[in-house]
Amino acid sequence: MMDNGGFCNNNYHSGSSDDELVDISDVTVNFSEDVPPLDLDYSAGGCKADWRPSNSPKLIDLMDYPVPGIGTYEDFNTIDWVREKSKDRDRHREITNKSKHSTVALLFSISDAFSGWLLMLLIGLMSGALAGGIDIAAHWMTDLKEGVCLNGFWFNHEHCCWASNETTFQERDKCPQWKTWAELMVGVSEQGSVNVLNHFMYVSWALLFAFLAVILVRAFAPYACGSGIPEIKTILSGFIIRGYLGKWTLIIKTITLVLAVSSGLSLGKEGPLVHVACCCANILCHFFTKYRRNEAKRREVLSAASAVGVSVAFGAPIGGVLFSLEEVSYYFPLKTLWRSFFAALVAAFTLRSINPFGNSRLVLFYVEFHTPWHLLELIPFVLLGIFGGLWGAFFIHANIAWCRLRKNTRLGHYPVIEVLVVTLLTALLAFPIEYTRMSSSELISELFNDCGLLDSSKLCDYSGNSGGTSGSVNATAANGLGARLAGPGLYTAMWQLALALVFKMLITVATFGIKVPSGLFIPSIAVGAIAGRLLGVGMEQLAVHNHDRKIFRGWCSPGADCITPGLYAMVGAAACLGGVTRMTVSLVVIMFELTGGLEYIVPLMAATMTSKWVADALSRESIYEAHIRLNGYPFLEAKEEFPHKTLATDVMRPRQSDPPLSVLTQSGMSVEEVERLIADTTYSGFPVVISQQSQRLVGFVLRRDLVISLENARRHQEGVVSVSAVLFTECGPPASPSAPPAVKLHNILDLSPFTVTVHTPMEIVVDIFRKLGLRQCLVIQNGRLLGIITKKDILKHMAQMANRDPESILFN
Repeated sequence: MMDNGGFCNNNYHSGSSDDELVDISDVTVNFSEDVPPLDLDYSAGGCKADWRPSNSPKLIDLMDYPVPGIGTYEDFNTIDWVREKSKDRDRHREITNKSKHSTVALLFSISDAFSGWLLMLLIGLMSGALAGGIDIAAHWMTDLKEGVCLNGFWFNHEHCCWASNETTFQERDKCPQWKTWAELMVGVSEQGSVNVLNHFMYVSWALLFAFLAVILVRAFAPYACGSGIPEIKTILSGFIIRGYLGKWTLIIKTITLVLAVSSGLSLGKEGPLVHVACCCANILCHFFTKYRRNEAKRREVLSAASAVGVSVAFGAPIGGVLFSLEEVSYYFPLKTLWRSFFAALVAAFTLRSINPFGNSRLVLFYVEFHTPWHLLELIPFVLLGIFGGLWGAFFIHANIAWCRLRKNTRLGHYPVIEVLVVTLLTALLAFPIEYTRMSSSELISELFNDCGLLDSSKLCDYSGNSGGTSGSVNATAANGLGARLAGPGLYTAMWQLALALVFKMLITVATFGIKVPSGLFIPSIAVGAIAGRLLGVGMEQLAVHNHDRKIFRGWCSPGADCITPGLYAMVGAAACLGGVTRMTVSLVVIMFELTGGLEYIVPLMAATMTSKWVADALSRESIYEAHIRLNGYPFLEAKEEFPHKTLATDVMRPRQSDPPLSVLTQSGMSVEEVERLIADTTYSGFPVVISQQSQRLVGFVLRRDLVISLENARRHQEGVVSVSAVLFTECGPPASPSAPPAVKLHNILDLSPFTVTVHTPMEIVVDIFRKLGLRQCLVIQNGRLLGIITKKDILKHMAQMANRDPESILFN
């Protein structure tokens, strides 16, 4: 057998090869050459005192002192969830132990436990305040395209006419204090040339706002464009994108979001508000040590911030929490659920205190319905669900095709021109039609509205004097239902809404993804609301004209509405949004919080589930997952199944034609050799083995930790030169008195890396990566290292098995 000093020198083998040591066919395994001696004493923190000559150089362990940068990650890398959670447990254990012996430490322990709730409070306050400012500014700048208030240019159209005593109820939007640009310039408001001038000013303001938005994004914060939710999902899964949640991104996204919404483009601010809230959370995390130094803890905060973003976007705190849980979060422990609820509550309260719309509501299109729905109405509700699913599948396919065209052609080289062209087309085509000229939020509010006696909208133009002499009309009027017969204004509104539907469906495809902040919630809701209102009015007129038929009997009664068209608009909105995003529970709760009516949950659920089923039958991906795949982010979708019967050996590297795996040895390598290996490779980490010959696995070390440790040793450890030994063990080999001191790096070595065997099914490997958030997994056989599987390898393998380009996975 080997002597006691054999473990700390390089004489591991006596001429035997690994094939001779391990004979698997005879089931005889000899690990004697690799087993460390049992009489090494680690009780004192090192090896036995007699292993090193008394005059040999002292081994200095720099890892006994904190080294800046150790445990951090480079850009476009994935965090190690297991290590981060272990670090947090060690920190919490240390604080708890100290608190038992000192009053100061006890107070520190209490403040540490309270810091999470304080952080949630600050995130809610900051996000709510920013959302209120965005709402007020966007409302004002949207109206600025049409005119200005003489009492004060900072008043929007509605606020300007509130204080006027000359406003009539039928023309509540007209008052002497509000002047269109044509009235200011030429002094008249009813001529054809005036409309041309108003149209010109509308387009000019839209182009100015869009130009400012895209220039600010390109110049100061390229990450401020788009929705942000695909990247938030990727970041929450453990990916690092430096600057995406930084202060410049927050400032520019807040400003340009107002400009983009005000330009009249077919986009919303709800998705970008999730990004804004996450930026607030990330910035505030830097003031709290336990969140600043731990990436996993920070992602818990970002999950709560996602809930805050939806809370202030829709005025739906509970829906926001469920959205974070269902749609964006990767790791969502129970305490994050409670803190998300608290942060969403604070944000909603802050926004309510600001009262941006002046109606004591958190959103512009809050509605209340009181008419009950009928069981047979589930049929049109399901039809709306089918439409929503078809629209969602069409939109995802068309938008991804357009974005891929932008990415792979010269179109992507001219983002400013693209934004201006899309804005010009939108403004030119939107101005002539009332329902496309108004902002999307105002349009949704109009469509959701339940017509009352005081409404002057075209959608509420009902009249019993239709001019007809047919018996059915006279019978309808005689039964007191004439008030629900469609008037000329309603017919005009119907064909205008039909044109608006086609316009919104097409222009939104080209708008989502341009280089300005652009959300998808509001355009999808607008498309669904238009379709729903059209169907709702059609069903209403069908019921009114055929009220004596058996199928409609009991639906209509004198003085009451037969059908609520606004309810159809709401159901259609939920169906289309669900078809695009594939949300279910959170979407129903959000719509419920918007309407405040419990009795409409069943129609919403029926339409939402139908929409998801239809959309999933055509395409399994939501719009966010499709954009994640388009951008090549390393995101393992938890909902996606892995149906293939492949093994770890089919995916691991190196392959048969590849060079050998780059590894470090636990002792026997010099600083120069390690630095050369780092310079010659781009890997994020290296396995550590006992020797190059045996390949027996010891652990795993991250590239960044290794680089920082070696640089720190060269700067601060006296006598370290290129030939100094690098040790990943507690003890070092015997060295001569003249040898330079060795560099001990055992504290940066992960001694328990996750390993699988070559015969492990890939479906199990994929599950391990998803549920534990691994960066890499080592493949071994009988203790011998054979290869490595990274998250990128898994994503490439899944793409290849799905007949997609495996090189589409862009990031490390």
